[in-house]
Amino acid sequence: MQEVKKVSVKIGKGELVFETGKIAKQTSGTVYAHYEGSAVIATVCSGRQPSEPLDYVPLSVEYNEKYYAAGKIPGGFLKREARPKDKEILVSRLIDRPLRPLFNKAFGREIQIVPTVVSSDMSNTPDVIAMNAASAAVLISDIPFNGPIGAVRIAMVDGKYVVNPTFAEIEKSTMDIIVAGTRSGITMVEGGGKEVSEEVMLAAIDAAQPVIVALCDAQLELQKIAGKEKLPIIESKVDLSWLVPVKAFAEPLIKVASFVKGKMERYAALSVAQDQVKEKFAEELAEDPKREGQLSNLFEELEYEILRDSILNHGLRTDGRPVDKVRPITCEVGLLSKTHGSALFTRGETQSLATTTLGTSSDEQMFDTIDGDKYFSNFMLHYNFPPYSVGETGRLGTGRREIGHGHLAQRALIPVIPSKDQFPYTIRVVSEIMESNGSSSMASVCGGCLSLMDAGVPIKKPVAGIAMGLITEGADYSKYVVLSDILGEEDHLGDMDFKVTGTKDGITAFQMDIKIAGVTPEIMTKALAQAKEGRLHILDIMDKTLKAPREDISELAPKILTMKVDEEKIGAVIGTGGKTIKAIAAQSGAEVNIADDGTITIYGRTSAAANLAKELVKSIIEEPEVGRIYEGTVKRIMDFGAFIEILPGKEGLCHISKLSKERVQNVEDVLTVGQVIPVKLMEIDRQNRLNLSYVDALPSK
Repeated sequence: MQEVKKVSVKIGKGELVFETGKIAKQTSGTVYAHYEGSAVIATVCSGRQPSEPLDYVPLSVEYNEKYYAAGKIPGGFLKREARPKDKEILVSRLIDRPLRPLFNKAFGREIQIVPTVVSSDMSNTPDVIAMNAASAAVLISDIPFNGPIGAVRIAMVDGKYVVNPTFAEIEKSTMDIIVAGTRSGITMVEGGGKEVSEEVMLAAIDAAQPVIVALCDAQLELQKIAGKEKLPIIESKVDLSWLVPVKAFAEPLIKVASFVKGKMERYAALSVAQDQVKEKFAEELAEDPKREGQLSNLFEELEYEILRDSILNHGLRTDGRPVDKVRPITCEVGLLSKTHGSALFTRGETQSLATTTLGTSSDEQMFDTIDGDKYFSNFMLHYNFPPYSVGETGRLGTGRREIGHGHLAQRALIPVIPSKDQFPYTIRVVSEIMESNGSSSMASVCGGCLSLMDAGVPIKKPVAGIAMGLITEGADYSKYVVLSDILGEEDHLGDMDFKVTGTKDGITAFQMDIKIAGVTPEIMTKALAQAKEGRLHILDIMDKTLKAPREDISELAPKILTMKVDEEKIGAVIGTGGKTIKAIAAQSGAEVNIADDGTITIYGRTSAAANLAKELVKSIIEEPEVGRIYEGTVKRIMDFGAFIEILPGKEGLCHISKLSKERVQNVEDVLTVGQVIPVKLMEIDRQNRLNLSYVDALPSK
């Protein structure tokens, strides 16, 4: 039997243990990682044979959580784990992003990493365990890898930084971020805060660095005792000398085309330039079918060099902007007449059509996870990126990118969403990307915020977002430029994609991916300061469009009313077998719910329905008031008078002498059963009997 190898490292309050050699021994690499009562098995496998040279890493990460890990059975009709939940997709992206740049494209084999949560104590978060386990599994495998990476969660609880906080600590924290990196520096940050300052965010990232180094050292120790020999990378020995004259001819053409204003116009100009090159060197291209791909790589290399040189040495971007300038912004609200709230946010060639829909508690999103009991959320944000937004055809659907961008925008807005007690609605925001040329997730934050305000949601403060970029030169990155509001090309060809959202008072969400070995504190400080300037600029433009949430919600939105009754009157509202509360719902057309503490929530599709239901409830719990005039219904007629119901279940006697100023011989001469008449409550006697008067309720002549 193969010997089990293990190493451990102290992280936060517990010890993270990496083991290998016992489980899943037919993989390229397997690590069983456990921290307190939570455990993850991470496996990695690669294809048996390398494929044709690729210009990307064929990596897939499939993080999955098993319900048995927490002693639970999946809900729903199928009692087994099915398609990935949004959380599993988000964690898969968290693992993929810091690992992908550390694989060599020349390896050429498909790589699949599968971290599986097999034990959960519902106290310690398994996602960070999975990130470290995945890195360790690849490191000890036979797959070439420039890692490891370490990952740690940092929260701020009661003004102090907590390493690897529990779910309970995260719940009461003001900031929660996951930081990943190598021994050389930080490569990824993901998380959010409740309007935290740039200084707090920087200090949190700084606090993560020594923990990441310790995690990397533990994995390297495991590699020493259990690592496999790495498979060879077959370097290409293709003769590219034919490209030398091609590059000399193509470079000036590509340079001119790269600075044509407008995304589609620029793409068209680049296409014309490339066609000119292909026509010029048609004979050389025809000699080998592989040369078409080599030429495409040359075009991308030229764009990369031209763009970076222009920014670093001339401070000029492809669209002509200075490095710190945000593209022109226009905002419009209320453009869709039948939605509860709508906004069109356009920044340059990126545009989000955002809508807000208000619903009732029955519209809440239910989450069934291994983290604890089922819970409900009354705020959701969905992001859609149709192919027409970039002028292409394709299938409509929700992929991992859509889920990731939607989650980032939702996280950005959550800190300003009112509590259920303040605003008892379920809120759904949808961002439809109409055009895209970079930063569509940040446009979703801005457009989503405006649509919330247009719908009358009393958010605490407006939120805006901006995407930043970075271009560096030299091994020590001594020469660098931070870019505000990056374009799609700058994202693809730059060294960093850095998104920051927040109010005028602080950061609410943060996402950073770095493609180089590490970023210095100086660069991070400058990037955050420049991002704040851009965010405040965008907030100022949004403020000119809509300063604050509308005072009233849309007439098209459901009306939700709340009221409180004494607990001893709950039975009266419900009635025998629910008869009374059902009658209220039937008469008003509204839904009426009552809690054990006497809180009544009324949901009406119209204001009239909700208000009628509220009046009916009030009439049940209301106590008769002497001197007040009621609209009463004649229930019974006697020789001496009539019994009239003035409130549900409360009848009084109107004596025959109180029917008219004139003498009345027979009650039936004045009243009929079922007739509705005004009556005045004259007295509540010692036996709690109600004495009514019809004549005193009539207007005096």
